[in-house]
Amino acid sequence: MTLLLMAAGSGSRYGKLKQFDDLGPKDEFLMEFSIYDALKNGFDHIVAITKKENVDFLKEHLSSRLPKNIKLDVLAQEVNDLPEGVTFEGERLKPWGTAHAVWTARNVIDKPFAIINADDYYGKNAFESAADFIRNNGNKETFGLIAYILKNTLSEHGSVSRGVCKSEGGKLTSIHEHTKIEAKDNVIIDSDSGTKFTGEELVSMNFWVCQPSIFPFITEYLKDFIGNKDNHAKGEIYLPFAIKEMIAKNLIDVDVIPSASQWFGVTYASDKDIAVTELQRMTDNNGYTSPLWDNV
Repeated sequence: MTLLLMAAGSGSRYGKLKQFDDLGPKDEFLMEFSIYDALKNGFDHIVAITKKENVDFLKEHLSSRLPKNIKLDVLAQEVNDLPEGVTFEGERLKPWGTAHAVWTARNVIDKPFAIINADDYYGKNAFESAADFIRNNGNKETFGLIAYILKNTLSEHGSVSRGVCKSEGGKLTSIHEHTKIEAKDNVIIDSDSGTKFTGEELVSMNFWVCQPSIFPFITEYLKDFIGNKDNHAKGEIYLPFAIKEMIAKNLIDVDVIPSASQWFGVTYASDKDIAVTELQRMTDNNGYTSPLWDNV
């Protein structure tokens, strides 16, 4: 089973490359805990998508830690990596978004795979659920979403973007992206739209289980997207939007799998203290060895 980590972000609100920050008790990156949990649940292929200038560093870092039987691919998400015959005009520094990041792995993945953000902590149970889904799902048109409870995914230090999910019969019907959700005066609200939430809503934290059929779909999605010159300067293709369009076209359905796991992330620099404290607490309570890779 393959785990794909998206580690090409710039960390504009965090102040530096948060995916490479030393948050663990022995200076481990946050992504290392996710990789560790994945390996414990049977994943044996790690694919990391990062910026070109970070490929060698990340490959060396992970290679020195992972067991030798684990396959590792570290790939660069590059602006000029586009479908055959597709070009764009002008200057652009920022990659084409999370769907394009996933598409970067099209030549190294040919089986069902899980996708996560490298700068989020998802919890042991989430990887167990993802592994069970991959093993038991016999339908090539069925994807999975490991979903979290909204109130458990907020930051104390500012607003967050969350994809709020709706489902029927356990199947995802829609994801609505809210870009400024925060708790104010004991009310959870999207400050942009004024939408209020109970806090019990299920949200996507970009933990997906996908089939290889997503790659040819993103190929066509990219062709259409870049065919519109208005997207050339700053436009991005987000993974949830691509999956939502696949649902709308009846190409796939998506099982919503509620996660009982703890989640935390490092959106803001002030979130670091919480992450460091939680990773230390879990290590002290025998959740993880220290150093993390000593007994793997």
